[in-house]
Amino acid sequence: MREKCAVLGIRSTQNVFDSIYYGLYSLQHRGQESAGLAIYHNDEIEVHKDMGLVSSVFENVFLEGKVGIGHVRYSTQGETQVENSQPITIGYGGGSLGIAHNGHLINGFDLKDKLKRRGAVFTTDTDTEVIAHLIAQEHMKTGDFIRGVNGAMKKMRGSYSLTILKDDRVIAVRDPNGFRPLVYGRDGNQEVVASESCALDSLGVSFVRDVKAGEILVLGDKIESVRGARDKSSVCMFEYVYFARADSVIDRISVYNVRKRLGENLYRTAPVEADLVTAVPDSGITAAIGFARASGIPYGESLIKNRYLGRTFIMPQQEDREKGVRIKLNPIRSEIEGKRIILVDDSIVRGTTMKKLIKQLRDAGAAEVHVRISCPPILNPCFYGIDMQTSDQFIARRFRVEEIRGEIGADSLVYNSIEDLVDAIGLPQDKLCMACLNGEYPLKDEQKKLVN
Repeated sequence: MREKCAVLGIRSTQNVFDSIYYGLYSLQHRGQESAGLAIYHNDEIEVHKDMGLVSSVFENVFLEGKVGIGHVRYSTQGETQVENSQPITIGYGGGSLGIAHNGHLINGFDLKDKLKRRGAVFTTDTDTEVIAHLIAQEHMKTGDFIRGVNGAMKKMRGSYSLTILKDDRVIAVRDPNGFRPLVYGRDGNQEVVASESCALDSLGVSFVRDVKAGEILVLGDKIESVRGARDKSSVCMFEYVYFARADSVIDRISVYNVRKRLGENLYRTAPVEADLVTAVPDSGITAAIGFARASGIPYGESLIKNRYLGRTFIMPQQEDREKGVRIKLNPIRSEIEGKRIILVDDSIVRGTTMKKLIKQLRDAGAAEVHVRISCPPILNPCFYGIDMQTSDQFIARRFRVEEIRGEIGADSLVYNSIEDLVDAIGLPQDKLCMACLNGEYPLKDEQKKLVN
């Protein structure tokens, strides 16, 4: 299991605490285990972080300062404990720095061993602290902090979107493949970098552009863009399918429009006679709307979500996920009874959740349940920051589609094809990372020892 998180950085003419709080609140969907922020004030970095949601972690807290970074975390490179929450700060010969990280280094263990031999002392077991020490050592070697960041990038392999706090500057970094999203926006008073554009919207900040793959963007007295290491673009397709909020824009592509087109493509591929198109909330809603509009079959709710529970997919323990399914979604019998239902969702990973939901619908009187999945079958582990690390999790690796249909108890089951996924996103296939679907890992040399 690895981490899927969100990062944020703000430089302003006013105190940034409230803005970081609201920005992290809008990114809560990306991590629900811990939250934290670091703010530069009076030549020091002050940090507040803890386990829990943003609303509880920052209750009755205020830190003064006009420059800061924030983070919400879903582990699991590093155990679930407050020591591994972010941002992480370190002191070294060049001063101190704070760092927040979304992603996963596939050469993190090798780097950590080398850094230890050079004298680095680690207090966590996260990739983030590895990156911090690597940047610090490169800074001391080059004598310039940004050159140090650039030097560190040349040694890191994997996915990383970073916000770094160094003195009164925020430095945003996106890995050379652009696996994870990172955006930049500004208004008259503040400049913001964030994992998703929805954070800019929540702060009333205008979107300017995406941070480019391999770019170091410095928010200081002036804006500075440095081209760091660069590789072939490999944007994670799962950001469009599931992870990002539907109102976000990634690399200038609307997530909402992608998901709607995925639903439309599902209808064109596999039309079926039915009375109601419905969704597994919230992840399947936009694709279900696309399916309904394309088919002319009415869209409606069949499952009501308990809004006080987080995403079952990103709960760290399987036992927690299974308990969550039972209390998270409740069927509406009056909408279901006697009807032929098309149930749309983004993906099937293990199959346990979908099986339970179909049983709930049948128990509520559904005459038929036809399942449509917007993402193609997931077959391979992800090593770039997504909670899918072992092949035995994937039902599609063990069963053919018709066998999965029987396992989950559906009347029919159809997935979008890879071609339809690429069509819906609107980027060339060679610009996307789809390793979990087709096994074509962008970082091939390092990947061999992980896959074998």
